[in-house]
Amino acid sequence: MIERRKFLATGLAVAAFPGLSPEMATAFELEPRFLPQEVAFDPKYEPGQLIILPRAHFLYLVTAPGVARRYGVGVGKAGLEFTGTATIDVKKKWPTWRPTNEMIERDPAAYGRFKDNDYVQPGGKDNPLGSRALYLFQNGRDTYYRIHGTTQPSSIGRSVSNGCIRMINEHVQDLYERVPIGTVVTVL
Repeated sequence: MIERRKFLATGLAVAAFPGLSPEMATAFELEPRFLPQEVAFDPKYEPGQLIILPRAHFLYLVTAPGVARRYGVGVGKAGLEFTGTATIDVKKKWPTWRPTNEMIERDPAAYGRFKDNDYVQPGGKDNPLGSRALYLFQNGRDTYYRIHGTTQPSSIGRSVSNGCIRMINEHVQDLYERVPIGTVVTVL
């Protein structure tokens, strides 16, 4: 018998990617603590701010003094993570993607098809950035770090990315609608 969470996750994957059949969607079980939920939060942060705690694998959208909407996230591997404060200066639906030169050098087996060319992967169900991306900038310059969806939902709650903050596609879609351009993001 299929568990309710696996059933829901599979159904959400099929809904998010209509080209997938239920047989093609990979069922996974997201721990309940990583589901979006309202939580008490440090009242020193202003409503509208995003606070990310990588070691806990949570992103918080402060909604009122002392209250936040919490999402589970996947974060960067040790040594690749972003820390500090940035702003969301660009938001994209179904973003294109190209690995950084550092990613290509670090893992040529995974990213070799991008070496010595200007190929950019189009948005879509196979794109590593998933369905939405929020681009982090500092002082008007792109940091090349993103808050984005993922094609690997099982990575939520883990430190496995090349530095970006990964979210379940449905969760990043929710966040995308809640935060405007200019939102302050602090990664502690």
